[in-house]
Parts: sequence; structure tokens; C-alpha cells
Amino acid sequence: MQPKLGVIGGTGFYDLAGLEVKGTFPVQTPFGDASDEFVVGEISGKEIIFLPRHGKGHRLNPSVVNYCANIWGMKKLGVTHLVTISAVGSFREEIKPGSLVFIDQYFDRTKTRGDDTFFRDGIAVHISFAEPVCPVLHRLLAEIAGQLAIDFHSQGIYLNIEGPAFSTRAESRIYRSWGADVVGMTSLYEAKLAREAELHFASIAEVTDYDSWREETVDVPTVLANLGKANAAATKVLLGLIDRFPPVTGQCSCESALAQAIVTRRDYWTDEIKHKYAILLEKYL
Repeated sequence: MQPKLGVIGGTGFYDLAGLEVKGTFPVQTPFGDASDEFVVGEISGKEIIFLPRHGKGHRLNPSVVNYCANIWGMKKLGVTHLVTISAVGSFREEIKPGSLVFIDQYFDRTKTRGDDTFFRDGIAVHISFAEPVCPVLHRLLAEIAGQLAIDFHSQGIYLNIEGPAFSTRAESRIYRSWGADVVGMTSLYEAKLAREAELHFASIAEVTDYDSWREETVDVPTVLANLGKANAAATKVLLGLIDRFPPVTGQCSCESALAQAIVTRRDYWTDEIKHKYAILLEKYL
């Protein structure tokens, strides 16, 4: 399959600078509607698929984003490599507002389940998730950032809460004591679904605040005030990635993530299952 890059933008990242838009497309999925229409465009002659996670005008809070539809839509449009952008709070003095963190690990503190797997009906799938991001794509993003005059951290543990409320001070201080680096409400869902979709996945976290473990509190004005610098840095990294895209392949197992993950015997795969999950399972039929 020809490599194709998809980008999901988070809070404050509602379009991709320099993208020559060719069209916008709704995508029908078995899971309902995506956050918005998918934007198809080009940068330097390379096709890019862009989606604002929260929809145009930021209509959707993290708890109601249809993550399954978003990732399914990317897969259906031929995306092979997916980079997501998300705003986060920092648990570390050295991880300052305005900087970037290239996430390499996650910790799940969500309360409800269902948005983090495609496979709910009649088929059991358990992906390997010890290393939740594509090592090749992650390494390339950090390498590109290192060549730019930006403040970044090449690794970080993302603690995913459900939201939409920010953490209490007690929660924030406990999360910090656990060793987490940043906190957010979105990226874990996308990482798990991208693995099930056998996409090369990496996430850029934009630091907007220090959460509430320090004396200050977190609110929307604080987050938005610090997004400008982080958005500018993330855009530079993405443009650098596009310039060097596609990365060298063959050094990860992202494209065969389901090969050892499906538990249900093939003779129990009904026609309905085969039809519903055709995009994901066709190579294993």
C-alpha cells in the first residue's frame, strides 16, 4: 500500500498550515459519524488527510468524540501513518507550557470502556500494547524536533483521564507521584484504535499548563493562552515530517498488529463480522 499520512488536530489545531485543500469528505463508518468531514489536501505534492478531533468550532468535548469513527475513516481513506496532536497538562517543572512532548507510553485512568476498541461484536481481539507508538515514526519526529529551535521532550508518559473536567488538586498530585509526565483526555483512545487498524501511530503533546499540582489552577483561558507557541512548534515538526515522508519501514510490527491478536476461531467469523470489519480483517480472511 502506498504510504499516506493522516493528522488529527486537537484543541487549537483546527487546520494544517500550508495544506492545499483538494476537497472535504464525509466518511460512512459502522460506528457513526466522525468528528467532522475529512480534509484531503497536499503539501509539497504529498497527499495529507486532516481531521479536527473536536470538529470545526470545537463543538465536541473529549467524552463525546467518536474515536472509532475518526480512526476508521482514516483507515478507509488509505492512511498508513497517523500523527495526532493533543493539549496536555504537565506534571514536571522541566516540561514547561509551550513545549512539546513526544509520547511513548500511556496510563489509563478513564472510567468507561467502549471507545478504545473496534471489536465489540462476536470477535475477541487483544492487541499487544507494551510499546504503544510506532518506534520508527516516534524516533523520526523527535529527530526532526532536535533539528529545530524548539523546546521539546523526546519521551513522556501520558496519563489519560476521561474528563471533560480538569483534575482535582489531589488527583493531580497523586498522578505526579506515580511518575506520569503529562495528563490529557484523548490520545490513549487513538493510540489503541490505530494499533487495531494496523497504522503507524505517533502523538505530539502540546503542553499548555502545569495541571493543578502546583498552587495555580487550570482553566480554559490558561490553556488557550499557551497554545500559540506549542501549535507553532508542532506545525514545524509536522512540516518537517512531511518533507521526509515516508519514513524508513521494516523496523516495526505496526502493519501486522492483528496477526497474533485475534482469539476467535476463523470458523466462528460470521458473514456479518467479515462484512463489518472488512477494512481491518481482509488480509486475514
